[in-house]
Amino acid sequence: MVTSRPEIVGTFGVVATTHWMASAAGMAMLEKGGNAFDAAAAAGFVHHVVEPDQNGPGGDVPIILWSMARSRVDVICGQGCAPAGATVDYMRDLGLDVMPGTGHLPAVVPGSFGAWMLLLRDYGSLPLREVMAPAIRAAREGFVTKPEVARLVGRMGPFFKRYWPSSAEAYMPGGEAPVPGTLYRLPAQAATYERLVNEAEAAGADRVRQIEAARKAWYAGFVAEAIDRFFRQPVMDSSGEAHAGLLTGQDLATWNASIESPITYAYGDYTVCKPGPWAQSPVFLQQLALLQGFDVAAMDPRGPEFIHTVQECAKLAFADREAFYGDPLYVDVPLGRLLSKEYNAERRRLVEDSASHVMRPGKIAGRGGAIPLRAKGSTNLSHGETGAGVGAGVQTWAEFQAGGDTCHIDIIDRWGNMISATPSGGWLDGSPAVPGLGFPVSARGQMFWLDPDHPNAIAPGKRPRTTLTPTLALKQDEPYLVFGTPGGDQQDQWALHAFLRHVHHGMNLQEAVDCPGFYTEHLADSFYPREWVPGHLAVESDLPKKTLADLDRRGHVLEIFPKWGHYNSVTMASRVGATLRAAASPRRMQCYAVGR
Repeated sequence: MVTSRPEIVGTFGVVATTHWMASAAGMAMLEKGGNAFDAAAAAGFVHHVVEPDQNGPGGDVPIILWSMARSRVDVICGQGCAPAGATVDYMRDLGLDVMPGTGHLPAVVPGSFGAWMLLLRDYGSLPLREVMAPAIRAAREGFVTKPEVARLVGRMGPFFKRYWPSSAEAYMPGGEAPVPGTLYRLPAQAATYERLVNEAEAAGADRVRQIEAARKAWYAGFVAEAIDRFFRQPVMDSSGEAHAGLLTGQDLATWNASIESPITYAYGDYTVCKPGPWAQSPVFLQQLALLQGFDVAAMDPRGPEFIHTVQECAKLAFADREAFYGDPLYVDVPLGRLLSKEYNAERRRLVEDSASHVMRPGKIAGRGGAIPLRAKGSTNLSHGETGAGVGAGVQTWAEFQAGGDTCHIDIIDRWGNMISATPSGGWLDGSPAVPGLGFPVSARGQMFWLDPDHPNAIAPGKRPRTTLTPTLALKQDEPYLVFGTPGGDQQDQWALHAFLRHVHHGMNLQEAVDCPGFYTEHLADSFYPREWVPGHLAVESDLPKKTLADLDRRGHVLEIFPKWGHYNSVTMASRVGATLRAAASPRRMQCYAVGR
């Protein structure tokens, strides 16, 4: 099979991310003698700069890793929680029945920085300044503007100037949107990073003390103070009204990133490890549990039986995701039952020859919640007439939704340490930039429901059930593979397809990520305004025509993209003995794997 690029093979180290500059920064840390964890943090900080449409320093990140020193898989939770004042009653008293997608109200504690600091402190080896230097340099000296960033800032520009002037100041130097292909500088963000490093170094020469000082400057110092001040001011959001925020400096001061044990599932020779149900991650495992009852290896990986079977199992698992998942510190998520052989045997019987067009969560006594079903385009604020006066560039409130997505990082070093991380949130169009800091705060709280009886109902200190979901797999109990992708609700679809094609059909990593993609929106969308498309199946046009015809015959509502035309951006890295491999999707024209 001719692939879009070679599968990278080496013995020193491999880095695969969704932006070439992040990959270069990660590899630079390995070349300096750093380990995979130093490299991941450096890549993450660069992503926060060069992809402001996809993530930012004020965002979120889950991390899963294998540490050779500890000889175990750990999860680092960099998902911030809801403010102390955030309740269902508060939101409903504002007249809301769904969380806004933008502005101050859906803000949660920004967790990425704390997660990177925890990673560096407990697993890394390099000084903080070395790790943050590539990001500081890119923000201060400039990086080549992606067309997507230029278009987004250009579209949002009039809105920024009218409603979010701090964003205009941060992202529109000289009052103009950037031009694609030119150097784009983010001086305020560079200054924030530089101040964090300076305050860290003022704590003394000890590396751990410096990291702790930087974390304190963020969560109890000048960053927290700036966020606290700004969130007392009302700002326009996607409800069509201006609201002050609930997030406070105290919310930041009392939050800490945490280390957790992974959720695991045995699938043949593999043990797949994921974060818990505060992410959507167990839905990947339940899809495997459902697929255990089918001969996936015998199916053509580009054929209708494979796509139909995988997609119908996905519909069932994602329905259960929406009914049962929530922060396990607040609700008892029945993962044992959801991943059990008996439960999935029952659920598997619902997979028929024709495509399902109904939402079918399972039933577990005393558990779960109702799933609000909003048809695509049915939400009141998505109608054009309600957006009158939003501003030139953004014509309707439907357009004024956080259009950001996500980044991904997979790294393995020469010692065998491996890490998978999915930075996201803090999108430049998700909320206004905090004055003096140069970046926004995550609007991840839009993923909460406003039903007090739902496991994912908003509550003080609670983590929203997110879409962020890195993966690590052991093979015959040896750490083997790290992988993941941007894509919101599609993350645990596209990553699953690459995994299945690799382990069942013998595709190498690059072949697996190049292979024609597909996904469904037959689920309650995790993003505002939380709508769904019954029976939906998106496919890439380079699938065989007979496959497309058969999927149509089965009743799938097909949406056909050109070859490599949707957002599937899987990256993967593996280790067998001393041999390291990596691959990156060609679809975003910026994902890149490097190594030697």
